[in-house]
Amino acid sequence: MPRILGIDIPKEKRIEIALTYLYGVGRALSNKILKEAGVSPDKRAKDLSEEEVSRITNTIQKSGWKVEGDLRRDISQNIKRLMEIGCWRGLRHKKGLPVRGQRTRTNARTRKGPRKTGTVLIRKEESAKAVPAKAAPAVKPAK
Repeated sequence: MPRILGIDIPKEKRIEIALTYLYGVGRALSNKILKEAGVSPDKRAKDLSEEEVSRITNTIQKSGWKVEGDLRRDISQNIKRLMEIGCWRGLRHKKGLPVRGQRTRTNARTRKGPRKTGTVLIRKEESAKAVPAKAAPAVKPAK
């Protein structure tokens, strides 16, 4: 299994597709990388020689494209910045709600998580009312 930038790419897939397993690399960028490295996109990843793998890795590093760790770090820093300045998008990230204007009355379950049904909340309130509060101990007046 070839490793490129610390990621194991699938060996049975064509290298054109296998490179898309790197974060930030899509089909178009994958084809650009292979063209610059001089590797046929029809080759399977398992058929690549060590020299071809190193050419692909060098092409990605020299090109200036942000992929994998650098790209992930930049995105997380951008989100943290939005949350720190308290803008609308930052607040939505903090609350775990959709950021790009989607409706939340229905749907948005991916961001909001599983539904919280009303019966569970009512039962908790009823059980809290049923248990009487303990009376404070009687204080004897000082003589």
